[in-house]
Amino acid sequence: MKKEQEELTYHVPVLLKESVDGMNIRPGGTYVDVTFGGGGHSREILSRLEKGGRLLGFDQDEDAERNIVNDPHFTFVRSNFRYLHNFLRYHEIEKVDAILADLGVSSHHFDDSERGFSFRFDGALDMRMNKRAGLTAADVLNTYDEERLADLFYLYGELKNSRKLASVIVKSRASGQIKTIGEFLEIIKPLFGREREKKELAKVFQALRIEVNQEMEALKEMLLAATEALKPGGRLVVITYHSLEDRMVKNIMKTGNVEGKATQDFFGNLQTPFKLVNNKVIVPNEEEIERNPRSRSAKLRIAEKK
Repeated sequence: MKKEQEELTYHVPVLLKESVDGMNIRPGGTYVDVTFGGGGHSREILSRLEKGGRLLGFDQDEDAERNIVNDPHFTFVRSNFRYLHNFLRYHEIEKVDAILADLGVSSHHFDDSERGFSFRFDGALDMRMNKRAGLTAADVLNTYDEERLADLFYLYGELKNSRKLASVIVKSRASGQIKTIGEFLEIIKPLFGREREKKELAKVFQALRIEVNQEMEALKEMLLAATEALKPGGRLVVITYHSLEDRMVKNIMKTGNVEGKATQDFFGNLQTPFKLVNNKVIVPNEEEIERNPRSRSAKLRIAEKK
């Protein structure tokens, strides 16, 4: 029963109807779900496709392969979505009708103690989405210098005591490597007051996860590739969960670049490849939040290629 519940949790997609409706699906169109995960959004997209319709689902995590949909319209791409451009070219797809990204980390990852995403379990400090590549969270904590650690906690975790945090980590590792979540918590817990401890620890783990998976760089590359890949009238549909990624998505939709630098034509009109479909961000209703607490911080933005 527990296994079944785990699978169900993995498959609970956030803002399902709102996001897939926002893709404006035509039965014979070509679509991309760059965050396949449990396959919930992809299944809904496929249910709306008919002859000639096509969906590519991207995921770099081998766990996601267990959820592959057996459907002639579906192609699974085991890769980071930052390589969207390369794989569209590989599959001989020039332009697509809509791209969906659900940027949240699935509850499946937080509930798997071996992956090291959550401070609720002891285990190795890993946090890699792609277990075949790159630095682990332990590598980051044990090899980055103090200034670099302080910067990542400040930028990606928006932690006010980032300098103190970095200093404590560097002092502690001098007497032995930090290898497990338990060891790491022992070092940093004294820095946080009891009443805000969970919130602050969540920010620390978020910052490490973003760094380990190069999430901001990957998101920037994917958003720029998506801008190029969409047909005129094509939709970019993105669900975000924290202010850093939301700012990037909002900027690309409003100005065509992630920095938010607005350029104007001779007549003072804003030069942007997109027009917003929903001026006001879409958020889950109370019923959805109750059913799926991780959707609480979700924001959905939709833009159409001009």
